Amino acid sequence: MQKICAALKRKGRTIGFVPTMGALHKGHLSLIQQARKDNRTIVVSIFVNPIQFALHEDLKAYPRPFKKDIPLLQKENVDFLFYPQAEKMYPENFRTSVEVKVMGKVLCGVSRPDHFCGVATVVTKLFNIIQPDAAYFGQKDAQQATIIRRMADDLNMPFKIKVMPTVRDTDGLALSSRNVYLNSQERQDSLVLSKALGLARELIRHGQRNALCVINRMKALIRTKKTAKIGYIAIVDSRTLNPVKIVGNNCLICLAVRFGKTRLIDNLLTRGE
Repeated sequence: MQKICAALKRKGRTIGFVPTMGALHKGHLSLIQQARKDNRTIVVSIFVNPIQFALHEDLKAYPRPFKKDIPLLQKENVDFLFYPQAEKMYPENFRTSVEVKVMGKVLCGVSRPDHFCGVATVVTKLFNIIQPDAAYFGQKDAQQATIIRRMADDLNMPFKIKVMPTVRDTDGLALSSRNVYLNSQERQDSLVLSKALGLARELIRHGQRNALCVINRMKALIRTKKTAKIGYIAIVDSRTLNPVKIVGNNCLICLAVRFGKTRLIDNLLTRGE
C-alpha cells in the first residue's frame, strides 16, 4: 500500500484518505463522496484497531460485515481498499505509541483512558502508510477529530484534516456502527439524544448562556427514558476540549449515554446560536 501510494504521488495524483473500522453506513459514504470531490484517488482503510479497545469492551463483538462493505466501496468508485491484519500493524516487537496529552483524558477519555492513545497511534501509522493529501473524519466523533487535528498540527503532518458534518437517520439518530446493538425499545429511547441537543440549541438561541443550566435541562430530558444511563454531558471549547462556564461560539456540546449495553455519543457545535 505504501509503495502504491508513493507511486501515485510521483505521478502527481492527489490522494484522499478515509480511515474506517468497517460496518460502513451513509456517514462513511458521505466522507468518501467528499474525498472524491477533492481528490484524484480515494483510499479507504478498514481496520478494527485492537489497541483502542479496553479489555472489557466489545472488540470481538464489533461488527465486521466485510462482504457487505465491499459493494458499497465499489459503488462509490473507491480506488483502493487497505485491509491490514492486526499482526501486520502490530508485530510482536511493536513498542511505540502516540498520545495527545490532556485532550485524550477528558470526556470519553475518562471512562476509556487508553482509547485515544490507541486511536492516535493507529491513525499515525495509517497516515505514514497512505501519505494522503487530505484525510476525512466525521463530526459525530468530535473528540477524536479534535485530537487528530491537534496531533497533525503538533507533528507537522503535511496534509489537511477535514471534518465533515454528522449524518443522521431520518428520525435524527446519528448514524453509528453500534446502532445495530440496540433493541427496539433502546432504539426508540435513543432518539432523546438529538432531542436533547436540539433543546440545548433552542435554550442558547433564546439567551441561555449558563453552561450548567443547559446541561441540567439536557440531563432532565434524557432521564425521562428508562433505558438511558448518562455517561456525561459537557460543554467545552471545541479547539481545546476545556470546559466552559459561558456558552459562546465554537463550543462543543457533547454527550455519551448508554442504552442497555450500547454506548452512544453525539454532539452539537455552536456557531452563532
